[in-house]
Amino acid sequence: MLAFHALVLVIVPAFIWLGFWQLDRWELRSASVDLQQGNLAADPVPVAELTAVGADVDPDDRWRSVRALGTWDTEHEILLRNRDGSGGVGFHVLTPLVTEEGPALLVNRGWIRRGETALDTPEIPPAPAGTVEVTGRIHFSETEENTGLRNRDDLPEGQLLMADVPMIAGELPYPVYGGYAELTAQDPVPDPAPERIEVRELDSGMSLSYAVQWWVFTLVAVGGWVFLVRREVRDAREAEAAGPGDPDSPADAPAAVGAGPGGDAG
Repeated sequence: MLAFHALVLVIVPAFIWLGFWQLDRWELRSASVDLQQGNLAADPVPVAELTAVGADVDPDDRWRSVRALGTWDTEHEILLRNRDGSGGVGFHVLTPLVTEEGPALLVNRGWIRRGETALDTPEIPPAPAGTVEVTGRIHFSETEENTGLRNRDDLPEGQLLMADVPMIAGELPYPVYGGYAELTAQDPVPDPAPERIEVRELDSGMSLSYAVQWWVFTLVAVGGWVFLVRREVRDAREAEAAGPGDPDSPADAPAAVGAGPGGDAG
C-alpha cells in the first residue's frame, strides 16, 4: 500500500497541472480566435498605418484589412510553392504593388495550379496595368520560426517556399513595407485572376475538454485512494476486534480427553 500512496501523491498533482496546462492553451487559442474575428471585422485602413519600411507587422494587427493605390510590378513577381487551393497543391502569386507613397507592398494575389511537374513555372494570370486600388488582409513576414519551412537554393528562379519579406525586399529596386497582404479586392477587377485565398478561421480546439478530463481523472484517483484507505482501516479494525486468535477456529479448539493414540486411560 505504501507504493500506491506514493503513486497517488505523484499522479494527483500531475493531473491537476495537466488540467491547468490545457486550460491555459484553451485561453490562448480563444484569445487568438477573438483577435482574428475582431480584426477581420475591422474597416480597411491605409497600409502605412499598420506597417512601415524595415518593420514587420505587429501580430496583434494580423488579418486587419489594409488598402493601397499603386501599380503592379510583375517583373519581380514571385511564386510561393506548395500552397493549397481548390485544385490541390499549387502556387501563391506574390506580386509587389508599388504604391503612390513610394514603398511597395507585397501582395499575395491568390492561388494558381502548378505546371506539368513540380519544377515547371505555370502560366500566371496577368495583373491589371495602370493604377489599381487594392484591399487585403495584412500578415507578418513568414520565417523559419513561424512556418517550420526553410528556403532552398535549388528552386527555379522566381520561386520560394515562404514569403520572407526582408529577404525578398533585399532583391527589389525600391523600399518595401514590412509584412504582406492577402488580396481580398481590387479595382479594376482582372479576368482571369488567381483564386482568392480563403481565411483559415481559428478555433479554440479541444483543450477545454482535455482540461476537464484531466480533472475528472484527478477525482477518480482521489476517490479510489479514499476507498482503498477506508477499506484498509476497516480491515485493520476488524482484525483488531477479532483478537490474536479466532475461538471458532478448529486449530484453537481444546483436544478431547483421551483422544488420540494411547489416549485411553483404561
